[in-house]
Amino acid sequence: MSDAINLRPTLLVPDWPAPTNVRAFVTTRESGPSQGDFAAFNTASHVGDNADHVALCRRLLQKEIGDERPLLWLNQTHGARVQQCYQPEAADADAALATSNEYACVVLTADCLPVMFCNRAGTQVAVAHAGWRGLAGGVLEATIAAMNTDPDDILVWLGPAISNAQFEVGPEVYGAFVAVHPDTADAFDHSPYRLGHYMADLYRLARFRLEALGVNHISGGHFCTACESRFYSFRRDGGKTGRMASVIWIN
Repeated sequence: MSDAINLRPTLLVPDWPAPTNVRAFVTTRESGPSQGDFAAFNTASHVGDNADHVALCRRLLQKEIGDERPLLWLNQTHGARVQQCYQPEAADADAALATSNEYACVVLTADCLPVMFCNRAGTQVAVAHAGWRGLAGGVLEATIAAMNTDPDDILVWLGPAISNAQFEVGPEVYGAFVAVHPDTADAFDHSPYRLGHYMADLYRLARFRLEALGVNHISGGHFCTACESRFYSFRRDGGKTGRMASVIWIN
């Protein structure tokens, strides 16, 4: 399969007041070479997709940001580690930070919440993979700490994630948040489907964590990966699906 074929990804560009030298987007599944359950733009190599299709998607993704600036890939573990320098092999981390135009930061999601960060001067950018485990484990707090700047100077955009209407969780998830921050109970509704279960709002949980840190400039947060066919959704698709790539860099 040739790269010359017009298989450019369809991109979702964040609507946020980032400085002009900060560039960011999220890929969707609307166009690309992947087929079947993984159609059409899957850059995840660990989900069972055809390796040649994944490699082509990654090359096409690289072209979108320019071949002179490599992508920093992560081996995501649902933890809170922040990768703060470039390395060619995938780092075990769930967030990445860049303070120069040396590389672009990327995380992969399919229901979990991608959170993009930058400072007002455009000298720092970061992106975090924040599912419920990452949120409870402090991945947003770790990313803010790594930026080491006044939280009021930080701009945040919340990308495509599963909405609370589609995200049923067990009591262990509710307990993981409420035991530490009782106010986060407001981010859970009782499930209409199963007794003792809840409908969790990742967006509200992320906003609570960010605002508690003093981050006040938060955009986005109005998507639903399980409801919108342009997105991959692990839950909707029964676990066999691709991943969207959320990419941010300093231009």
